[in-house]
Amino acid sequence: MRVGFIGLGIMGLPMAGHIAAAGHVLFAHSRSGVPPRLLDAGATACASPADVARQADAIIIMLPDTPDVEAVLFGTNGVADGLAAGRMVIDMSSISPLATREFAQRIEAAGCAFVDAPVSGGEVGAKSASLTIMAGGTDDGFARAEPLLRLMGRTITHVGPCGAGQTAKVANQIIVALTIEAVAEALVFAAKAGADPARVREALMGGFASSRVLEVHGQRMIDRAFEPGFRIGLHQKDLELALSGARQLGVSLPNTASCQSLFNACIAAGGRDWDHSALVRALERLAAHELS
Repeated sequence: MRVGFIGLGIMGLPMAGHIAAAGHVLFAHSRSGVPPRLLDAGATACASPADVARQADAIIIMLPDTPDVEAVLFGTNGVADGLAAGRMVIDMSSISPLATREFAQRIEAAGCAFVDAPVSGGEVGAKSASLTIMAGGTDDGFARAEPLLRLMGRTITHVGPCGAGQTAKVANQIIVALTIEAVAEALVFAAKAGADPARVREALMGGFASSRVLEVHGQRMIDRAFEPGFRIGLHQKDLELALSGARQLGVSLPNTASCQSLFNACIAAGGRDWDHSALVRALERLAAHELS
């Protein structure tokens, strides 16, 4: 298949690499250019999203935020300018569910399929092709997209119609943020009480409090390993999607709002590009005590 890929950042680059490694003809575009290693794998660099859409049967997008996706789809020389009927757009970004439904309607009006397929698993999952993928779209659209999604992910779920994948991703980000905050609170409490947080984490890993976040991000907190797998700035964006959606739905998300305040404090301290496990730093400042 002739596949386009737009957005070659921390996540997009290894994901595009899996597409090329599977033998698909790859057409790629990124604002910062197509990295040499992807060109060496056989990808063709395109000058614009429209050029990608003219060449590819399926166009995959992996971008940071809703305005970025809108610009790539519908801006000057955007994907919509290069689409022909019968093609497919797969948006794997994490963006607004409401905007996604509007984007899907506009793409479908051009005679093309649209699938929203945001991911969870971070850079590690992108590199190992073990991402969890939550898809929204018609049954036919998902069936067409699934073989490509299986090259990048291990757990792929068709959640419902367009926008449902993004809704599931927002729910995922609520759970991840609150779990990071809970782990950070527990380790800061233990450390200030005079216990070794590494030993406390080890003990908790054998009980009901065990989780993937405690395993991976708890260790990051103890090791002070805050180079990003997933940046605080991006998680803050995802929680804003949750909170803005909650306002529209009349839903209260009090703990999500608390986590957002802690992410805001980290960003104010210069931590937009810290890994989201560095939320612990905001709690350490409140406690006047670092884990280490």
